Amino acid sequence: MRLAVFVSGKGTNLLNIIRKGKDGFLASEVKLVVSDRDCEAVESSERAGIRTRVADPKRYPSEMEFGSELLDLLKNTETDFIVLAGFLKKIPDVVIRNYANRIINIHPALLPSFGGKGMYGMRVHQAVLDYGCKVSGATVHIVDVEYDHGPIVVQKCVPVYSNDTADSLASRVHQLEYELLPEAIRLFENGHVKIEGRKVIIRTEGSDKK
Repeated sequence: MRLAVFVSGKGTNLLNIIRKGKDGFLASEVKLVVSDRDCEAVESSERAGIRTRVADPKRYPSEMEFGSELLDLLKNTETDFIVLAGFLKKIPDVVIRNYANRIINIHPALLPSFGGKGMYGMRVHQAVLDYGCKVSGATVHIVDVEYDHGPIVVQKCVPVYSNDTADSLASRVHQLEYELLPEAIRLFENGHVKIEGRKVIIRTEGSDKK
């Protein structure tokens, strides 16, 4: 698949996806990187020779115009699939409709808990600690028109320790993201994902696994 990766920060998940392509774990290739701001991820993608665009939705008169700009970019790079890897803005509805079931997001908690508008980064990990959870983790889900709402593709857990801080928990979850996001992309590129309403069925070795 030809991938577009949307980022807003350091882009460590982006770099990991690129590495997974180079080492043969992924057959897909990152063809476009989109960010809503100048950030380390933009610099990294430019150094890697990947087409990069900074597109701040605040600079557009409407969501429709922002969405049209993104669709033009995606069309020009012949994008097959979109990966949100720490992108902090809502994807316009027009893009979601045109790429239905072809956009995934990585969230640093076990959805549907600790998700929704404004729940990102350290806010998520602090909320997990404040609630007294014994486990946290990461979720890859399909993107729909609501924040952190679409069908769940894969999830994995990490323990929460009594002496954890938001930083220490974030570090543990982030390591999990490096494993989980490429795994999810590989499932899609191999045609192993079947979506039935809110259920995502993973097809492995001739059987369906929910």
